[in-house]
Amino acid sequence: MENIIPKNKKITYEEFKEIDSKTDEMLEFINGEIYLLSSPSVAHQRILTNLSTEFGIYFIDKKCKHFVAPLDVILQNDQEKHKVQPDITVICDEKGLTENNYTGVPELVVEILSPSTASKDYIIKMDLYMRFGIKEYWIVSPKNQEIQIFSLQDGVYGEPINFSKDEVLKSVIFDDLKIDLKNIF
Repeated sequence: MENIIPKNKKITYEEFKEIDSKTDEMLEFINGEIYLLSSPSVAHQRILTNLSTEFGIYFIDKKCKHFVAPLDVILQNDQEKHKVQPDITVICDEKGLTENNYTGVPELVVEILSPSTASKDYIIKMDLYMRFGIKEYWIVSPKNQEIQIFSLQDGVYGEPINFSKDEVLKSVIFDDLKIDLKNIF
């Protein structure tokens, strides 16, 4: 695998698709660079399952639906194209949903940190999600047992709203979405 991923060189989305088609590895493509996704930890999977359960209950009979990774989310405009796999993706406009991926801008994405992804989630992905107008971005810290919610205001993510394991999280864009974090961590 290492041999087919170019080092220190930006590539096009078309070049990425060629590489992606030749491997079974889970890959993301952001700002012309390829990121190899590693297997998640048990703590990561437990949190993901618990959050997915809460989202599943909340979104019953609602227009928006949540999807759990791996789901390729294609973010594109006239100048750029990226492929990411957020841990949870909430989609309210299903026009871009195909059998294999979603092309469009989700309303909300959730990333669960691991030691190897923290800087990518806080810097690279946060910038990407902000540029493409994702209204709400949750970063979950298994180690600190907290969730930070970044919401888009005037095109930028401001200071996060922090929720710890003993609190009830309240979404910014979904007024009645409340999650008791004791059930998550």
